[in-house]
Amino acid sequence: MSYQMPQQARPMSQGGYHNPADMPLQNPKEQIAMWQQNTYMSDSGIHSGATTNAPSLSGKEEEMDAEWIEGQTQQGFNQAAFTTEQVDDMNQQLNQTRSQRVRAAMFPETLDEGMEIPSTQFDPQQPTAVQRLAEPSQMLKHAVVNLINYQDDADLATRAIPELIKLLNDEDQVVVSQAAMMVHRLSKKEASRHAIMNSQQMVAALVRALSNSNDLETTRVTVGALHNLSHHRQGLLAIFKSGGIPALVKLLSSPVESVLFYAITTLHNLLLHQEGSKTAVRMAGGLQKMVALLQRNNVKFLAIVTDCLQILAYGNQESKLIILASQGPQELVRILRSYTYEKLLWTTSRVLKVLSVCSSNKPAIVESGGMQALAMHLTHQSTRLVQNCLWTLRNLSDAATKVDNMDQLLQNLVHLLRASDINVVTCAAGILSNLTCNNQRNKITVCQVGGVEALVATIYSAGEREEITEPAVSTD
Repeated sequence: MSYQMPQQARPMSQGGYHNPADMPLQNPKEQIAMWQQNTYMSDSGIHSGATTNAPSLSGKEEEMDAEWIEGQTQQGFNQAAFTTEQVDDMNQQLNQTRSQRVRAAMFPETLDEGMEIPSTQFDPQQPTAVQRLAEPSQMLKHAVVNLINYQDDADLATRAIPELIKLLNDEDQVVVSQAAMMVHRLSKKEASRHAIMNSQQMVAALVRALSNSNDLETTRVTVGALHNLSHHRQGLLAIFKSGGIPALVKLLSSPVESVLFYAITTLHNLLLHQEGSKTAVRMAGGLQKMVALLQRNNVKFLAIVTDCLQILAYGNQESKLIILASQGPQELVRILRSYTYEKLLWTTSRVLKVLSVCSSNKPAIVESGGMQALAMHLTHQSTRLVQNCLWTLRNLSDAATKVDNMDQLLQNLVHLLRASDINVVTCAAGILSNLTCNNQRNKITVCQVGGVEALVATIYSAGEREEITEPAVSTD
């Protein structure tokens, strides 16, 4: 059997009052007021009476509450102070890290080996400001360093030049050799190189040392210095005025490969860019020595030599005859037969094209097998080589009407009649016309390889272009 405590006998809360939840409410208004009080107490940080003890309203308990509030407030201030110190530490660490990152970007060589700098990059696709600064800052630093070094090199060379001139003119060849080595070293740097070539006395001293030296090493470093100067117009002018061309031509007989290379490239630069150099080279006997160099087997070296020959022979009949007398046509044809280096083949065909308009050189080229050698390259991928070979063949074709073994050439020419380039078609038609003139065998060969059809199609396509139709009709 259960018993219920009377309403007045229910236990009170510790504060001496009944639990508000247990107190009978007189009316709904009192109930609403009570819930509002509980809600206020909960929002202000004091739990409602439904779950905690109700605060006492006595004076003693008010003092305790005041002390508790003051302690909580002081604790909040202490927490705030601690947080500020943490923020200061973080800011200080961040500033240090930023300075380290900037230093790593601009002066990475000053960092200790193995030192790791924390990155602030969150997105790998979005570089930080310091990362974007790294490349331009390095470029700026290198530019400043190069500018300082440039000025230092120029100042050093300017101060050293008067003394080096004296040493190059010394009677002791050991002294001259040491001075030449120093000048060669200085000529490798741009600033000091400009200082050297702006001194006519220095360049003259180099040329004089080159002409008088019998020591191979002295010759090598001296001509090497002149080679470095020849890449600038001011240097070319200084070499030319100092009489450097005869000294350089003399070196074309040197047994040392590096000396030969320096000499021919310097002469090549002079022929290309310095007025008066062609006459000076011809007068110094350069043509004969260059033709003799065609017997070498370095393709890049030969390309420079043949280009020099083309520059010297173009528009100068005397040079063409000197090349002929030096057995030049035979060597040029041999090169066409022997090598595959496109630049060498192109420069060689240019020389032969210049020589092919000379009535004296023309039969010499044909007799050396020049027609067949040129025909070997009509199917080459290089357009410039094919065009040079065609123009040369056209110039030679009137002197080759009696030459045998032309079947491959005739077949290639018939094929080129179908080319889209008007210049190629013009040359092919002209060569066929000359080679079939009074030559029954060549006519038969052209017919056998489909030449008649190709010529008829060429005539229809040419229209009113007489430079094509006239030789094409005459071939028929």
